Order: sequence, then structure tokens, then C-alpha cells
Amino acid sequence: MAGTGNKKPPLVADKRRGAKAAQKPQPRRKPTRRKSAPARRRKGIVGMITGLFRWIFTLIWRLVWRGAAVVVLLIAAGVFYFYSTLPPVEELLDARARGSVTLMDRDGQVFAWRGEQFGGQITADSVSPYLKNAIIATEDKRFYNHFGVSPRGVASAIKINLSEGRGPLSGHGGSTITQQTAKLLCLGVPYDPSEWKNEAAYEADCRTGSMWRKIKEAVYAMGLEARYSKDEILSVYMNRAFLGAGSRGFEAAAQRYFGKSAAQVDPAEAAMLAGLLVAPTRYAPTNDLERSQRRAQTVLRLMADQGYLTSAEEQAAQANPAELSAAAEARAGGYYADWVMDSGPDFLTRDTTEDVILRTTFDPRLQRAAEDALDEVFKTKVRDGSKAQAAIVVMSSDGAVRAMVGGRKFKGVAGHFNRAIMAKRQTGSAFKPFVYAAALELGYGAFDTVVDEPLTLNVPGSGAWTPRNYDGQFHGRVTLAEALKDSLNIPAVKVSEAVGRENVRKVAEDFGIVSDLAAGPALALGASESTLLEMTGAYAGILNGGTSVRPYGLLELRLKGDDTPLIGQDGGMGERVISREAAEQLIFMMSQVVENGTGRRARLEGREAAGKTGTTQAARDAWFLGFTADYVAGVWMGYDDNTPLTGVTGGGLPAEIWREVMVRVHDGLPARPLPMRRPAAPAPAPVQGGGNTANSGNAERAPQPVPPSREPDLVERIIDDVLGGLFGRGN
Repeated sequence: MAGTGNKKPPLVADKRRGAKAAQKPQPRRKPTRRKSAPARRRKGIVGMITGLFRWIFTLIWRLVWRGAAVVVLLIAAGVFYFYSTLPPVEELLDARARGSVTLMDRDGQVFAWRGEQFGGQITADSVSPYLKNAIIATEDKRFYNHFGVSPRGVASAIKINLSEGRGPLSGHGGSTITQQTAKLLCLGVPYDPSEWKNEAAYEADCRTGSMWRKIKEAVYAMGLEARYSKDEILSVYMNRAFLGAGSRGFEAAAQRYFGKSAAQVDPAEAAMLAGLLVAPTRYAPTNDLERSQRRAQTVLRLMADQGYLTSAEEQAAQANPAELSAAAEARAGGYYADWVMDSGPDFLTRDTTEDVILRTTFDPRLQRAAEDALDEVFKTKVRDGSKAQAAIVVMSSDGAVRAMVGGRKFKGVAGHFNRAIMAKRQTGSAFKPFVYAAALELGYGAFDTVVDEPLTLNVPGSGAWTPRNYDGQFHGRVTLAEALKDSLNIPAVKVSEAVGRENVRKVAEDFGIVSDLAAGPALALGASESTLLEMTGAYAGILNGGTSVRPYGLLELRLKGDDTPLIGQDGGMGERVISREAAEQLIFMMSQVVENGTGRRARLEGREAAGKTGTTQAARDAWFLGFTADYVAGVWMGYDDNTPLTGVTGGGLPAEIWREVMVRVHDGLPARPLPMRRPAAPAPAPVQGGGNTANSGNAERAPQPVPPSREPDLVERIIDDVLGGLFGRGN
């Protein structure tokens, strides 16, 4: 066949060869495939490293999530533990270790507080909604949305701390209200006096800010959230927060600063109370009202920004800032309150675990009068920067203390040095009325005479002692009234020696001067030390007709909510010291001191007054004590370090302070005459008495026999037997 001879290779074979031919370029890539072996080796190293990292990451991840699971379990266990141990919420509202003392004035109005005040249990539902909203706006605006801890708040606090150059945990803490409540509860650890040095150490431990403490605090906070509702937590917080001036809880603070319940506060008052939370002592309105008002303005803006106040409400509150109540604004009776607290036992006053009510003799009007008078004199008549101090006591003739100023610049806190009761200073010539009281009681009269002449006494153990008058002059024969009026020293010593120092000492002690009295003849010139309260009380005994008094401020002490007093009046009138007749003559003699004697600057226009000046040696102390028919007042002036006063005597600034006090004290009171006996003119013929006295010319009574102690031989014996003494000079 034709086709057979020209036979071609099978088509299939040709196709195979064609396929091979087409694939010939592939072998050219063989060198690339040969180079792929080392590439595979590099991929293996990378894979090994990648695998190592993958293994490490997997290990860390497993450790992290397992560790996190363990932490979560531990937190859950802690939360459950606290949840199961927390008591009913009512038991957490008041757990003070100490009670409070509320002091009420003579009219039953509160004027001072001591201890930790607790106004009573309140709840988030019972307080003013303005107050509730102010607290949330200020302290924790997400309070109702978190579970006790706010991670966002913590992160924000850390950012602020770092931006201000502090450590991440120093300064702002980012604590929620729940965490702050946990801190107030001291994480459920109650105060145990046997385990802590004092309550302050316990509270300091509760406020520590270590990392471990913050972790425990966060867990405890979550336990609170699990156990109580949000409003119950807020109620605990509002009852326990310290808000300055001894106020524990918002009810006590509202009563302390505004004289009203926490349920009645308006937006401005609520803002001021909430503003105290950041720094209670610093922002307490009783310390600095303007600073507290500025803080309240910030709180009001926060409330408006968060929708708790309308724009109109905010503007109204900003325009009418909160003001203190009359009692809080006065801040009266700080020294008085400290003194009257000592009238009761410590377990019912300073260390009380109960809430106690003290009803006192305090008169806030008289207290303001004393404080204003002192400020006025120091502002207008004492050089700027002077460190001179002064003290004032005002009381009734029965010893009821109405006002007390223990010094200048009282800061409103307890514990200041009270010069009216703590400072024992020489009395100077303010002591002389007791010399003449002894003489009048023994039969002398106001117009009996004594010779003011040079006098030297031999004091065993001390040698010769020569008293001198303040003016350095001798005035010859003078009446006892004139000697007291002009505060002559030599006549006072002569009278004291004539009647007997023991009689003078006994009269002074019976009138209430319990301090040690000098043994020597300088006793008559006030060489002994006493307190202003003692001296004022002794003068009250003269005013009331010669009966001793024990100054008192406490009328009754009772527990809050109990009508039965535990302690009644502490002090008052005691036994008679001198006769009423002698007291009335002495009042007349002392009235001459004010009328035209050394105390002229104390004279009151249109009102009878009596008193006595006193200036000690080197003018280290200056006194004026006196009375009207209504009140007795005493003033002391000097330096705490006993530095001599410059140009000051008892008849100077102290007399002026006394007058300013009494003008204010008697404002609105009708003038009443002093209970004094005006002696008749003396008989002309003197009877010689060894230079001590010359006649007994009181026409209102029959002449009294000369006391045996007036005989010269007895005087000499007393002088020879005396055992030394302290010397001073009077004014």
C-alpha cells in the first residue's frame, strides 16, 4: 500500500517525544532545585526559633490564664468570706469608740461640743436629695454603675499622679465611695483598746496606703457590694465620715455647722458639707468660712455638670453661699468648755463612751462682751505684735461663771493653755481687800486711821525688810479707806501685822484662795500666787455679803435621751467668812478705789462699781478685779514667760479692759446700787494705837473694843516670830 512505504513514526510516540521536547526547559531549572536544599535548611532554623517562641508564648499564656483563674478564685473566696462575715447594715452606722459631750448654755442652747458628735442614724433615703447628690458628684460619679472598684477611676488617678510628679499610688487614689466605706470600717477590724496604744494609732493603721492594704480594701469593697445595696453602702458612708470639728457623720455636721438636720440642708449647705470630705479639718467652716465656701462653689459646679442641679439652682446657690449657725459662728466658750469639762469625772466627759449633755451657767452674750472688750483694747491701746496676754472671768455673786477668756487668739480647739485657771501669778495689791476684811471683822472701821510712815521689820532668816509705797512717798495719818483707795503699802502691812497674819490668811483662804499663801509680812502686799478664777471667786464672796463661793459652771450632767441627771450643780455659795456689816463696809472702801483712787479708769458712767488694782514687783503681773450689783469680773494681764510689762499697772490697761467688759455686760440692764454701808464721818479725837490705828469713828455702830491683837506688845511678838517671806510691792 502506498501509505505503507512512507510509514511515519507512530503518532503517539511522536507526541511523547513532543511532550518531552516541550518539557526540556524544565531541566534547566534543576540548578534552582539543587539550590533549594540549603533554603529548606534555613527555613528549619527559623521554624525552630518560631516554634520556640510559640512554645514560650503558649506556656506564658497558660500560666497567665491559669494564674488569673487562681487570682479570680482567691478574690472570689475573699469576697465570699467578707460577704459571709458582714453584719446587718444597722450595726455599721455608729461604731464610735468614744462618745460625745454637748454643752448647753444657761438658756438651754448648744454652745460647744467635745468628743465625736453623732447626730443620729440617717439613711440615703432620709437625707436631703441635694446632699446625697453632692456626695456622689464629688466623690464617685459612677457609684451606681461599678462593682465596688472602678478601674477607670484608678487609671485616671494614676495618670493624674504621674502628671503631677508623684508616684502612681501617691496623691489621688481613685477610690470609690465603697472603698472609702471599707476604709471607714477598717476592713471589718473593730477597735480593741488592749491591742492599740490609742484610738489615733488604730485609725492611722486603717488609713495606711500600702499596695497590700489597697488590695484587701478592694476585695472588702466588693464584699460590701455583694452584701449590701448601693443605698445601704452610701448610708454607712454618710454616718461614719469625719467632717471636722468633732463631727462624725453628716447629721452631726449639719447640726454642728448649720443648726439643722441633714434632711433640711439646701444646695449651698449640701455642697459645703460634701466639700469637707476631701480635707475635713482644712475646709471646716468654723476654721475658715471663706475657704469652705470656695470649696462649696466647686462642688456646686460639679453637681450642675452632672445634671443634679439646673443652671438656675446652681446660680442661686452660688449667689447665696452657706452661712454658719449663730452658735457655730460665735465659736464661743472654747476656754470655758475646756474648764467645765473638768467638772465631771473623765469617764463621763473626756473619755466618755456615751453621748453626754452638760447644762452649764455659760452666757454667750457675756462671753461675746468679754471677747470684744479684750479685742478692742488690744487693737487700740496695745502696740502691734505685742505678745502680752490677758485673761478675763465674769461670774455672778453666787460663783456661777458666765464667761471666761483664757487668753488671746484661741483657735477653737480643745486643750489650749487657759490662763484664767492654769496660770498662778502673784496677786500684788489685789490681795489687800482681804487684809482690810480681817480688820473690819475684828472691829476696825473704814475711817479708823493708820500712820503711813517709814517702817522696817526684822524678819527672822531674812533680816530687815522695809516696805515702800508705789509712789515712794509717805502720807502720814490716813484712814483705812484712804489707804485702800490709794493702795498704800505701809498701812496695809501695819494693819496686817496688827490683826495678825493668820487672821488675814484665814479670811483669804475661807473666801476661796486655796493656793499657798506667803508666811511673811509681805503677805499683805500680795506676794502669794493665785489664779484669776480663785481671785474673782473671792471677790464674789465680798459682793454677796461675806459668804464664800466656789466658782462653778456645771448645772447638771445627763446622758443623751435621759431626763434624769447623773450629776448636779458643782459649786456655789458656802459658809460665811465675814459679817454682812464688815462686807458692806469693805464694798464701800473698794468703791472709793474706782471712784477716785487707783482704779479710776474702771469707773462706769451712771453705775456704781467697786474693785481693786494690783501690780506685782517689776510689773510682771497687772490685775483689776471688781464688781457691780449684778456681776463680778476679774482681769489679769502679763506675759507667759514672766517678762515685765512696760508701762502697765493694774490701774491702767487691766482697768480699761474691765471697764470695756462691764459696759458691754450691763448693756440694757438697769443700774442698781451696790450693797454697801457708808460710814459716818470719823470722831475728831484720835486714840493712839502704836501707829497702827488712831480712832474708831464709825457712827453707825457703837465703838468696838480694841482687839487684843492690836496691842503693840503682841505686834512685836508676831514680827519677831515670823519665818521669812516673799517680798513684793503693790499698786
